Amino acid sequence: MSTTALHLEEITPATIEAALALRVRPDQEHLVAPVVKSLAEAYVHPDVAWPRLIRDGDRAVGFLMAFLDIDWKGDGSGTDIRSGLWRLNIGAGEQGRGYGRFAVESVAAEIRRRGGTRLHVTWHPGPDGPELFYRRLGFQLTGETSDGETVGVLDLSDRPLVRLPPPLVRLPPPLVRLPPPLVRLPPTARLIPADPRLTPADLRLTPADRSSDSRRPLA
Repeated sequence: MSTTALHLEEITPATIEAALALRVRPDQEHLVAPVVKSLAEAYVHPDVAWPRLIRDGDRAVGFLMAFLDIDWKGDGSGTDIRSGLWRLNIGAGEQGRGYGRFAVESVAAEIRRRGGTRLHVTWHPGPDGPELFYRRLGFQLTGETSDGETVGVLDLSDRPLVRLPPPLVRLPPPLVRLPPPLVRLPPTARLIPADPRLTPADLRLTPADRSSDSRRPLA
């Protein structure tokens, strides 16, 4: 998964075929409605449904649909308005790559953009359901059920939505280059080769620019 290529797209005539082609694994079909049903519900409830195609680059990898500001009790009182994740379908060959987490974070970002502070979701209970996935993301049980499904909620009030990259390493400033020395050194001197017959007093240094070496005659 490339986080720079991951993005959501609206369902349009150009993207609907890719959305309809998405399938979860056969053993998961009882856990989530197919995309076609979600799109039908989005058509019937355009004011609250927020369907999106999940793409990794040019590849369609999943589908999500959020519900935004619905009357949870459905009694028209408006005393319990909620937003959350309605449907999540990750392609059978695309699971385990972080696309589900991206979907939840995308819905959380949209809810917060609209001023919400909580994200609700429902899931099929039991060992084959996605409860572990949601609990790892921080969802807490509300103690409610909805049409036989478990209800969870994620507090968005202090949850960061964007994962910032690690800070760049600041390199130390370049070392100050010292100017060349102002004092000119004298020409290099050469040491007369050692001779076992010479005593220390016989050794003389000869400047480098002398035309020839000189040596004191042996005593």
